[in-house]
Amino acid sequence: MKTPLKIGLLTSLYLSQGLPFGFFTQALPVLLRKQGLSLPAIGLTHLLALPWALKFLWAPVMDRYGSEKLGRRRGYILPLQVLSAALLLGLALPEGTVSVTTLLVAVLLVNLLAATQDVATDGLAVDLLEPKELGWGNGVQVAGYRVGMILGGGLMLILFDALGWRPTLLSLGLLLLVATVPVALFREPPSPAPRGEHVRMGRWLGESLLYWVRRPGAGTWFTLLVLFKAGEHLATGMLRTFLVDEGLSLSQVGWMLGFVGFTTGLLGALVGGALVNRLGQRRALLVFGTLQAGAVLLYALAAQGATSLPVLAIVCGVEHLTSGMATAALFTVMMDICRPEHAASDYTVQASLVVLATGGAAAVSGFSAQTLGYAWHFTLAAALCAAAVAWVALTFHPPRTLVSGGQPEVS
Repeated sequence: MKTPLKIGLLTSLYLSQGLPFGFFTQALPVLLRKQGLSLPAIGLTHLLALPWALKFLWAPVMDRYGSEKLGRRRGYILPLQVLSAALLLGLALPEGTVSVTTLLVAVLLVNLLAATQDVATDGLAVDLLEPKELGWGNGVQVAGYRVGMILGGGLMLILFDALGWRPTLLSLGLLLLVATVPVALFREPPSPAPRGEHVRMGRWLGESLLYWVRRPGAGTWFTLLVLFKAGEHLATGMLRTFLVDEGLSLSQVGWMLGFVGFTTGLLGALVGGALVNRLGQRRALLVFGTLQAGAVLLYALAAQGATSLPVLAIVCGVEHLTSGMATAALFTVMMDICRPEHAASDYTVQASLVVLATGGAAAVSGFSAQTLGYAWHFTLAAALCAAAVAWVALTFHPPRTLVSGGQPEVS
């Protein structure tokens, strides 16, 4: 399969994940704040993304079993995306806006479907991408996901402000169906399944986790995974409520996330993915992580006094740009150390840890912002980002390339 076709397919798949996740993480906090919910309550809604942190529990089973007719990965991806679209379209059926309880249950179910789809998508990405394509591939992965989040968050806010609930949810469900077309047309090539000694009943999860326990340097690598994006998510967990409390309308927040966030986040992911190989993995994590910490600190400066819409837009754009670069670098390293026959499981264990850390940071962000105020809350988040850069400088060395019969080391 040619590289442009791989890139196009992966873009549509990661965009599909970002669409509903963007609505529930970017648009929903704004709508809840407009209804008067407290900062801690809004922060706790991030716990509904728990399936993203727990997906490692069923990833080994998905690594082992797949449809021979539909494809080992595609056989999961296609029906899961259709179910997600059906659920979103179902939310548009009631007259007016659905109850908060119904909406939160739907959030949990869509997160479960999307997280499960992500296991198969990550495995497919590792199967398809050659080593020289990892940088670009992960840049496109982050870019596609961010585009989906911006469309699902920023654009849907603008539609909600103009048209209301039903047209917004119909648009979101239809966009997801359109994004499903590339994978529906895709014919998946054969990929290796785990060897027999790793797939006996009841042992898939244990074997997968035991591999990481025994892997040299896994503890320091897992600490890096916990730290690297937690500070940014501690900040952005309260970004939407900060913008609302600054007096921005739904359309203004949607424009800032939809246009500014779209362009800068896309650019950051592509630039970061393109530069990882040129800079080297260690230098890329250091440089992009430092830029990310500085961008989060700009939020603290903006929160200290009255700020205009252009200033907020610039700060938001810089943060999206640097976040995209840092995420592309981190994901490239994560993918590089996966075993080919256990690609979905290995990547999912790492990704689940990242989600657990970032979700936990976002969940407590409301308590932090309410206790400290926005300015000190963002300062604390920037300090956590800086701590992650220090950890990279002290502990990280690029993983050794996986060779036949061997295991790469991370430290």
